[in-house]
Amino acid sequence: MKLTKTLLASTALTVAAGMAVADGHMASEMTIVSWGGAYSNSQQQAYHNPYAEKTGVEIINDESSAEAVAKLRAMNEAGNVTWDVVDVVAADAIRLCDEGLAMEIDPDEHLAAAPDGTSAEDDFGDLLVSDCFIPQIVYSTTFGYRTDMVGDTPPTSVCAVFDTETYPGKRSLEKRPINNMEWALICDGVPKDEVYDVLETAEGQQQALDKLATIKDDVVWWSAGADTPQLLADGEVVMGSTYNGRLFSVIEEQKQPVAMLWDAQVFDLDGWIIPAGLSDERKARALDYIYFATDTQRLADQAKYISYGPARASSAPLVGQHADLGIDMAPHMPTDPNNAKNTFLYNYEFWADYRDDIDAKFQAWLAQ
Repeated sequence: MKLTKTLLASTALTVAAGMAVADGHMASEMTIVSWGGAYSNSQQQAYHNPYAEKTGVEIINDESSAEAVAKLRAMNEAGNVTWDVVDVVAADAIRLCDEGLAMEIDPDEHLAAAPDGTSAEDDFGDLLVSDCFIPQIVYSTTFGYRTDMVGDTPPTSVCAVFDTETYPGKRSLEKRPINNMEWALICDGVPKDEVYDVLETAEGQQQALDKLATIKDDVVWWSAGADTPQLLADGEVVMGSTYNGRLFSVIEEQKQPVAMLWDAQVFDLDGWIIPAGLSDERKARALDYIYFATDTQRLADQAKYISYGPARASSAPLVGQHADLGIDMAPHMPTDPNNAKNTFLYNYEFWADYRDDIDAKFQAWLAQ
């Protein structure tokens, strides 16, 4: 995607070694919105703490990213945007950008170049999927399972979630259609490369819901990324979907009897947007933070705390060992060749276009 090269006149910003508003003033505090848990902790360690130490700015954490689109719509409607930087998945960034609720970003003006001089646009490459989106990490949504609850035949296929005879017990799925609809169609025989063609039809959507209905009584629905790891740790579910970094935490840090099921893991991008409608001072602070937090070293630093792949090409060679555990992080990344043998490629544009309609249908189905 060719990104716009036009600076937004309303920002009145200049980029040199960092970001500064023309009169030199930036806000002294900022609210950063993210997902909580192990992920927010990784951002705290890699980004927030060093930025606060460098600038003295007070960072207020908010864990409302799951509701980011709805809340930013409401803030915009009320004319009172209280967030400064928001962590969202790529599809939500596309929606927010299309609706004018997020600032456009010129990567080569607003983001740091790589250490070797490679432009930010080239360093992020194809991961710049929206004019308003600054990618941080590549992650996946996949399944974890209790190793002590699956007998002598641990699951190797994502379709094990629909096999309640071989793997009896509760399973946890996210309380939204994304990923669930795709997995349902794959496990109902739809080839992976035809999933979105099928899912854009009313018949295909019903097919996915019908497949999910076969396990509906056995599902614990989750809305926070920490839910499935806790349910697995407590033995309340035999398997469940969540983000691979959450599973890394429960397996490697908490040493729970849990293993990863990488089959049909869904690759996705997560990153920052800056809400539209900020004052010049708040906008300058947000851009200064973004410039700092998305440079090559900072993105590599986040991988010391969580098993998500950094979005910059120049960051990947700098990924080393876990900051506390001392283990090599590369084999725990979703992009590791051993883990990426059968991935499912998430379609950002599809969900940007169809999310509201399919959400409504999915929630109505849940309520039946």
